[in-house]
Amino acid sequence: MQQAFYILGTVQVLAGLWALVQGFQWLAMVRRRLARHPGFYAPRLALICPCKGNEAGLDTNLAALASQDYSSYEIFFVLARADDPSRNVIEGALKASKVPAHLVIAGKPDACGEKVNNLRVAVEQLGPDFDVLAFADSDARPGRQWLTHLVAPLADPRLGASTTFRWTMPDRGGFWSAFGAAWDGCIATMLGEHSHNFCWGGGVAIRRIVFDQTRIAAHWAGVVSDDWVMTRALRDANRSITFVPECLVPTLRDANLSGLIEFTNRQIAITRVYARNTWALGAASHLVYCLTCLLGIAALASAWSNSESLPPIALVLFLVTLLAAAKGVLRWQAAAELLPAWKQKMVAYAWAWTLLAPLVPFLYAINFISSAFRHRIKWRGITYELVSATRTRIL
Repeated sequence: MQQAFYILGTVQVLAGLWALVQGFQWLAMVRRRLARHPGFYAPRLALICPCKGNEAGLDTNLAALASQDYSSYEIFFVLARADDPSRNVIEGALKASKVPAHLVIAGKPDACGEKVNNLRVAVEQLGPDFDVLAFADSDARPGRQWLTHLVAPLADPRLGASTTFRWTMPDRGGFWSAFGAAWDGCIATMLGEHSHNFCWGGGVAIRRIVFDQTRIAAHWAGVVSDDWVMTRALRDANRSITFVPECLVPTLRDANLSGLIEFTNRQIAITRVYARNTWALGAASHLVYCLTCLLGIAALASAWSNSESLPPIALVLFLVTLLAAAKGVLRWQAAAELLPAWKQKMVAYAWAWTLLAPLVPFLYAINFISSAFRHRIKWRGITYELVSATRTRIL
């Protein structure tokens, strides 16, 4: 047992050191991008935001989308049903908006995700005078320069899309909300200055001609995941996806244990169906980390009961968890530089991204194991059966 732990522990320490190097590289990237002028590319743009339910902070989130410091854009809020509880909030946002704002009623989805159907219908109703499409989530609260920075990379016509990610923070607080924030923070740093970025549906911009050429609307037929399918369509067309860290979006989200498990299981189940290679690599890395830690604890217990030396085992186990915590520190420090207006809240929850980082892989392990046998997800009150990457059944 001890020998197996030392082998796995050595691998994990080396992996942790490499992850730490990547953390410093990510922080350096953030600082370079913050010091760079976004440029002057600002074509006419349609910003599409699907909504459902009167979630906490919705009025503030929609107001943030409708008050972007961008020269020429219109915003389209999309509902599946005319009687959705969020309609009153949306109509208030329409009246208060200083830019042209519209409400689109998409109707009931047919063998696809409700969000995907909302996006598809909204795009179909757009006039021909929009050069760029941008997509946002209703639970995020971007800063005023968000659209400007998100669209700027599209000045390069060879680019497929530009994207960012959310930075989740607890709203009212609580341990499980903090744990969810730590879980989500790991995903943000998967994106960077490399060739294997993926689109995130809550913040992505794409030239309309690229959207049409890559037939993304057609690829959305029969699916639940808008962003993974967009990613696949762009990769198939050899179009790159650039990550824009300065557009990191603050997202306030509270959760209890059951809500956290449901949310995280759903995210990983969707990844398994639409991005199997990413899912397999993630499963391997997190499960090996968890196995290493459990072996270390078992080795400590065995050494204690046999009056053997404890420090070597404890040292390796400590290094494994310390490196995970150190990467967590780099994550939240980089995010704090990207979101200075939220720094006070981030400092208050720095313990979550730091101390919970060594425990987060155990939740991921649960998610990966669950998703291996899971074909049904519940999303915004609708249960879907993920039959395949091109077929969805609404239950």
